[in-house]
Amino acid sequence: MQSYDQAAVVPIVVPDLGLGETPVTLSLWLVPQGSNVLEGDRVVELAANPATVDLLAPVAGQCVRQFVDEDTIVFPGMVIAEILPEDGDK
Repeated sequence: MQSYDQAAVVPIVVPDLGLGETPVTLSLWLVPQGSNVLEGDRVVELAANPATVDLLAPVAGQCVRQFVDEDTIVFPGMVIAEILPEDGDK
């Protein structure tokens, strides 16, 4: 398992989509765990009938952890993944 400074990771957090009580599902990981991403790359797809929203990588780096499986209901504020920035800084 890769070792890295846990304090350096940047979380990917489910935003408040303003959908009220409509359930939001993590429908598809667009980037496998361990892959490198550029800032602004599409990382994950969220589905809330009938809308689909892509979350973007907040920084360039490596997607070191994914906490949620596909087809899981997620909630605003939930950390679903972590990216280790290329330069090690936030």
